[in-house]
Amino acid sequence: MSVHYAISEHSRRQAARIENFNRLDELRERHIEEAVAKCLRGEAFSVAAINEATAAINELARQGIVPTRQTVTEQMVRDYAVKLKA
Repeated sequence: MSVHYAISEHSRRQAARIENFNRLDELRERHIEEAVAKCLRGEAFSVAAINEATAAINELARQGIVPTRQTVTEQMVRDYAVKLKA
């Protein structure tokens, strides 16, 4: 019975990690979209919120099962905005 409990607990932790990853990844994407929209309008933007979500995702990834995400720079946002304009 304890093996069954250990497997169930492990599965529960993995499912929770995946759920947290999905929530953080959606938040990260939302912040990226906001930064790109501001850049396209010529407004000042920041990547701080994007990278806060990225850091949280990468911390989850260190625990296993979920992928990492790359830190975003302002230049990356500008480059992407230029591609969208083309």
